[in-house]
Amino acid sequence: MKPYTLQVIKIIQSIPEGYVMSYGQIAELAGSARGARQVVRILHSMSKAYKLPWHRVVNAKGQIAITDDESRFQQILYLRDEGVEVDDSGQIELDIYRFVPEVT
Repeated sequence: MKPYTLQVIKIIQSIPEGYVMSYGQIAELAGSARGARQVVRILHSMSKAYKLPWHRVVNAKGQIAITDDESRFQQILYLRDEGVEVDDSGQIELDIYRFVPEVT
């Protein structure tokens, strides 16, 4: 597995309950500022195998990007269960709920 992929997995696993990160934010922290689409692919293909909290990843506007109705509803439900306020359109206030990990 490529180092970038491993780094993305590690970052996603570090998002605490009750917070979210954006695809682009994860990509930049993993070392590829333009790698948001790669983050999407990693989430899609590896969430089950690595038990990734996929529901804690949103787009740069703080919106749920999933268009499939069932998965979208599930993501909203999971986030609300963790205390994240999500409106019915799938919008999250990033100023409140964005996780910013300490860079070491």
